[in-house]
Amino acid sequence: MVMNPPEAPKRPPAVILAGGRSSRMGRPKAGLVLNGRPILDHIVERLAPQVGSIALNLNADPGIDLLPDLPVLADTVPGYVGPLAGILTAMRHAAKVAPHAAHVLTVPTDTPFFPDDLVGRLSSVPDMEGTIAVAWSNGEMHPLFALWPVAIVDDLDAWIRTDTKLSVRAFIARHPSAAVDFPMIATKAGPLDPFFNINTPEQLREAEAWLQCLKDPKP
Repeated sequence: MVMNPPEAPKRPPAVILAGGRSSRMGRPKAGLVLNGRPILDHIVERLAPQVGSIALNLNADPGIDLLPDLPVLADTVPGYVGPLAGILTAMRHAAKVAPHAAHVLTVPTDTPFFPDDLVGRLSSVPDMEGTIAVAWSNGEMHPLFALWPVAIVDDLDAWIRTDTKLSVRAFIARHPSAAVDFPMIATKAGPLDPFFNINTPEQLREAEAWLQCLKDPKP
């Protein structure tokens, strides 16, 4: 079930970003299988307790059967212009399904270990109005893990249509933002970055190994 319990309307809507070409992986990331299950199942399970609704930004056939209650959104800007198009699509979607929501959450489809308190910590930023709350770990920004103010949707639309680099980080720099740091995950094999992402078949195998570590007792 994609929707949450009765308190869910107080939580932000979320969109899983899976609209890229996945050139390094060689196939759509939304169709990856992790530990015998679609990676999207892992993502949705982590998101569902944290958000008010979930949709999937997708521009190609993932090659798997999607969850029946998961709305699928193609980019509102055609041409595979990058993750900013997915973020714009998320903002437009949020305005329709949750018109009173100030922010929309985005998460990528290739990062299965993200924190189960992601939304709580991002939304605890002081003076959230108009602020982009962005996840960080181990000194690195993870710009696709963010709460985006829906009010900046028109600026993002104009940025996508006029900027040549289409950098998510550069767009964030245009607006008030807050960095929210998340700790590493302790495992028997060593620290795991909660935002470990899968870009290649080798990293998919690494993710399988990390998943087994997480099933074992922590040190």
